Amino acid sequence: MEPSELKRSKDSPNSDESTRRSSFPDEVLERVLSLLKSHRDRSSVSLVCKDWYNAERWSRTHVFIGNCYSVSPEIVARRFPKIRSVTLKGKPRFSDFNLVPENWGADIHAWLVVFAAKYPFLEELRLKRMAISDESLEFLAVSFPNFKALSLLSCDGFSTNGLAAIATHCKNLTELDIQENGIDDKGGSWLSCFPESFTSLEVLNFANLSSDINFDALERLVGRCKSMRVLKLNRSVSLEQLQRLLVNAPQLAELGTGSFSEELTFRQYVELESALSNCQNMHTLYGLWDAKGIYLPALYPVCTHLTFLNLSYAALRSDELAKLLAHCPRLKRLWVLDTVEDKGLEAVGLNCPLLEELRVFPADPFDEEIIHGVTEAGFVAVSFGCPRLHYVLYFCRQMTNAAVATIVQNCPDFTHFRLCIMNPGQPDYITNEPMDEAFGAVVKTCTKLQRLSVSGRLTDLTFEYIGRYAKNLETLSVAFAGSSDWGMQCVMGGCSKLRKLEIRDCPFGNAALLSGLEKYESMRSLWMSACNVTMNGCRLLAREMPRLNVEVMKEDGSDDSQADKVYVYRSIAGPRRDAPPSVLTL
Repeated sequence: MEPSELKRSKDSPNSDESTRRSSFPDEVLERVLSLLKSHRDRSSVSLVCKDWYNAERWSRTHVFIGNCYSVSPEIVARRFPKIRSVTLKGKPRFSDFNLVPENWGADIHAWLVVFAAKYPFLEELRLKRMAISDESLEFLAVSFPNFKALSLLSCDGFSTNGLAAIATHCKNLTELDIQENGIDDKGGSWLSCFPESFTSLEVLNFANLSSDINFDALERLVGRCKSMRVLKLNRSVSLEQLQRLLVNAPQLAELGTGSFSEELTFRQYVELESALSNCQNMHTLYGLWDAKGIYLPALYPVCTHLTFLNLSYAALRSDELAKLLAHCPRLKRLWVLDTVEDKGLEAVGLNCPLLEELRVFPADPFDEEIIHGVTEAGFVAVSFGCPRLHYVLYFCRQMTNAAVATIVQNCPDFTHFRLCIMNPGQPDYITNEPMDEAFGAVVKTCTKLQRLSVSGRLTDLTFEYIGRYAKNLETLSVAFAGSSDWGMQCVMGGCSKLRKLEIRDCPFGNAALLSGLEKYESMRSLWMSACNVTMNGCRLLAREMPRLNVEVMKEDGSDDSQADKVYVYRSIAGPRRDAPPSVLTL
């Protein structure tokens, strides 16, 4: 949900035509609108006329808020009185790279206080990059008697004591998804806080917790919850323990294994293989920490039905991946580490004709001397064998213009193309030319492109191509690239659907920043760090666009001429009141 969807502007439906009574009774119209699942469709419907606006307002039960400071909880509660599910995002994405001060903000507690007063019937809360304390988790647990689902992704500020409060008080909980959070792990005793009468859990994910867990409590919990369909374990769970859990939960559809390296006897291996064979509904497999090739054949029986295989924690070799993929004919999504090398990606092209998404992560992104990894050859091999590929995130150390042109020619339906050449400013390693023509081929060929991440040595020509051809682009990420402000002016002038722009370590300055004056109110956010933007440029932007929040982050809180990190977003709530001294609000 964007600010424009919450506050009716002066040109909202108010003409004689728009105020005519709908031919549908209110109850019928609300019922029809409740069938719309897309928040964009619902927002469009609310602009048709007053009757539809009110019907959409009263029938909406889920709200998505892409920036917790774009609106206040009070405004949300006034606009939508019957919300049961909230998805809320907080910090900028670059907080994942430690570029945002730890105390930046995005605390959930003020939202929970309003929700407790206005939405006592709240059932679901899904948070991403929010700050949430143990006290907030306990408040949540005791304030919403029908609460069912909690998902925390890349959040921080809480500990396993907060999870214990959720387990203790949320009697109707169906989902507890704790993923990639900065959590204070005080041990696995929180699992014993679920009452022995508790049986409703369907989703349990604690894969990123580091400590040993109370396995007896976990085994009893899994055994009681016969509707559990998602179970993602941390690496403290052994293969022998995994087998015991699977015996009690053959109905699982998604499994995140624990460690896959324990020494097993032949009998234990056979029992594990048998337990996996009984999981006929399995379509997602995850985990496999420290996987040993000798045990991978135990997975073959479940591979037949897999559509998603996440090996981003398993440093497999190319031959191990090839043997596994030979049993995965239905795979649509695959995440791997670059330890599989180009030979492993060749196996992807040979065995996965239905593949739609590929992510290749670096096993050691900070080792500049590494000689292994993936190159353009592996990417090209995938493109020849996987014509349905439309989402890629590819970390590599070398690439060529010709290879990228071949890839997009083979897979012209890319909607997400995220290429990360890990050495900043790396040119085409064969011709030593900039990578301009590579990304020119991407935007010219892939007309459905919505998200693009560019890397390598790039001149303004890349950005001219983007502005001219990427007409459906919504998110652009740029790092260590560009020649002058002209490049970003081309993007701002040409990409009419741009929603998010992320720039770091580029030569762009005030002219680039101010070229978006006509764009920023239709965008969700702009991030610029380590660029040539000054405080005066930011102040001018704030004066020209008073409905934008323009924030400059400085670790020392100084007000010198350089704007280190700039975050711009539109808001109908005005400047936030909880900014720390390191964040200057203009």
